[in-house]
Amino acid sequence: MPPTQAESVIKNIIREIGQECASHGEIVSETLVAFMVKAVVLDPSNGFNIDRTLVKTDVQKLVKLCVTRLLDSKNPSLDTIKMQVYFDMNYTSREDFLEEHHRVLESRLSSVSREITDNRASTREELESLYQKIVSYMLLRSGLGSPTDIKIVRETTAALQSVFPQAELGTFLTLSKMDKECQLKELTTIVTGIRLFNRDCGKGGEGIDDLPAILHEAIPATTQYIDSQLQNTQDQLYHYTAILEKVTKNPLMGKELQQYMIKEALYNMRQYEIFLQIILSDVISCAQEVEMMMKQLAAQLEQLKMTIRSKTAVPTSQVFPIFIALANLWTSFQDETVLISILSNLTTHLEPFLGAHEVLFPEKIMQGLLDDMTVKTDASRIKEHMEYKVHLSDFKKLEWLFPETTENFDKLLIQYRGFCGYTFATTDGLLLPGNPTIGILKHKEKYYTFNTRDAAYSFAENPEKYIDLIKEKAKKHAELIQLLELHQQFETLIPYSQIDT
Repeated sequence: MPPTQAESVIKNIIREIGQECASHGEIVSETLVAFMVKAVVLDPSNGFNIDRTLVKTDVQKLVKLCVTRLLDSKNPSLDTIKMQVYFDMNYTSREDFLEEHHRVLESRLSSVSREITDNRASTREELESLYQKIVSYMLLRSGLGSPTDIKIVRETTAALQSVFPQAELGTFLTLSKMDKECQLKELTTIVTGIRLFNRDCGKGGEGIDDLPAILHEAIPATTQYIDSQLQNTQDQLYHYTAILEKVTKNPLMGKELQQYMIKEALYNMRQYEIFLQIILSDVISCAQEVEMMMKQLAAQLEQLKMTIRSKTAVPTSQVFPIFIALANLWTSFQDETVLISILSNLTTHLEPFLGAHEVLFPEKIMQGLLDDMTVKTDASRIKEHMEYKVHLSDFKKLEWLFPETTENFDKLLIQYRGFCGYTFATTDGLLLPGNPTIGILKHKEKYYTFNTRDAAYSFAENPEKYIDLIKEKAKKHAELIQLLELHQQFETLIPYSQIDT
């Protein structure tokens, strides 16, 4: 079947699943459905042979299985997949966030800019109207107040008149479109700088939010909230890990606990923890940026005061660059404010994907399961085996890396997101953190960590065996593809050859 036709069939399957879910009152995104289709096809227990063409009955079965899973509201696996899809669709790097934010701002300004650059004003009234449009443009571009607020408009107009009197509009109109756009942007930064300086001197600043003060409160509040969420999450996932560890040593207990889906709950919590850590890292980056910017702001304002003092006239070559730098710095404050808001919202919106835990694991059940158990933290597990390192003399043909002998050791991209592959492969999906100080195995240009030296030695005897076992386990729990970063091994949704119309 041609790829385009196959894509059409897949889209129809996705649409049908979405409609079926909607008829049961569950609205699901196409992205979520697509992921679920992949999950169902990959799971060997569903009997889809990836080497065989999907016939009509297979498609019907696929739709039914997907709908059943998507409607299972008490399944931590579904919550995890929903969380992953949500995060993928809403999170990107700070650079990309800001690039997109600026792109949106530019697109909003394009029509206002065009009204100015295409203007052919000639009469006095037309020139006055054009001047007011320039003031409005400046307010919209700078984000320092509303262009409908008369006080703000007056203040901005006064600042503009001091550097670009209305009489200069004639010259402005003779410029090329590109030069007009450049001048508009430059004038905006100068006027913004003037208004910010006046605000600092207590002579203006109408409608300008105190962004440094806002960030000074917002960043610690966001950090504190994420830290609190992380703490609660880790407490819970350490409990799940302790129970699963006990199950590993007591298979009978495993059968009794099957109904509770503890393994799935652990994956859910681990994924949430990872996302919180990613967000927290970005918030910390914001904090570092803002701290540096606060110092720059104080220095620039001081420099302006020193330059201007009580002088009646200051050469523009001296003062304009500082105004421009001040305006650009304020834009950075605006960026960080937007970023903190986005990250805070993202954190809040991840919480609903933890819904099943309270239903599945009431306090009484958890306490009963945890009786006589030692609950270990990730840190305590790592500390426990810190002394037991891999002996290089035991391995002639394998490459092991250690912190004391490897440059940028902490920058190495560890497989399975740093979890011990051997433990995961040889137990019923137990996730324990790898301990890099034991030694990192380099195998086929990839890096692996282990929670104990014994685990490291066992894995090293036959890495491919355990890598395959992990892949097979991930087929049964599709949320592991993202959780353990196995995307490369599961790149295709459904091979085109698999669908028969």
